[in-house]
Amino acid sequence: MNYPLLLMYVASITLLIATPGPVVALVISDASRYGFAHAFRTVLGTNLASLLLIGSAALVISGLLSVNDLWLRWISLLGCVFIGWIAFKALRSEFAGTGAETNSAASRLVAKPQFPALNGFLVGVSNPKDIVFFIAFFPQFIGITRTAPLSLAILTAVWVILDLLILVAYIAAMKGGFFQRKKRMISILSAGFLLVIAAVGFCYSLLEIAGTD
Repeated sequence: MNYPLLLMYVASITLLIATPGPVVALVISDASRYGFAHAFRTVLGTNLASLLLIGSAALVISGLLSVNDLWLRWISLLGCVFIGWIAFKALRSEFAGTGAETNSAASRLVAKPQFPALNGFLVGVSNPKDIVFFIAFFPQFIGITRTAPLSLAILTAVWVILDLLILVAYIAAMKGGFFQRKKRMISILSAGFLLVIAAVGFCYSLLEIAGTD
């Protein structure tokens, strides 16, 4: 096994997963608003999205799938729209419950989404950062062993484990006293960050699509 290459992969995906982005912002927002169990289901959805992207990368490596750049840009564009929609809903819910509006009517406005895993999956699978990594950079690590299937199995297992550990660590951090006291502010900031990511990503994808016409 090529251990230096494996260590480089571990370092790369640790930074990729831990760096604030759509997935981290969504998980923090869910953890601050709805608690550990709800956010963990969101994480399972994002993890499943990663497995789908890894499977797509494997098909590219094997030559069974060719990647169309324009197609990827449209996916990113639609993903940004969905991320922006989630962020807008979160912000609207938080500001609807400001001041003394903490009664049952306000509580109904911030009702939990019924399918957190689905939200997590859709954000994860349309996350431009992950799409670029798995399509462009993931194949560079396939040489950690002499056989591609074994390399894919190891790379996938390492990703799943680190992805779960890092995102669950974010959720667990939200249970601390400081974060509990500041959870509304954190929820607003994370939702606002999601909205900024969506807006920037949407504009960038739109410009990229226009440039290919």
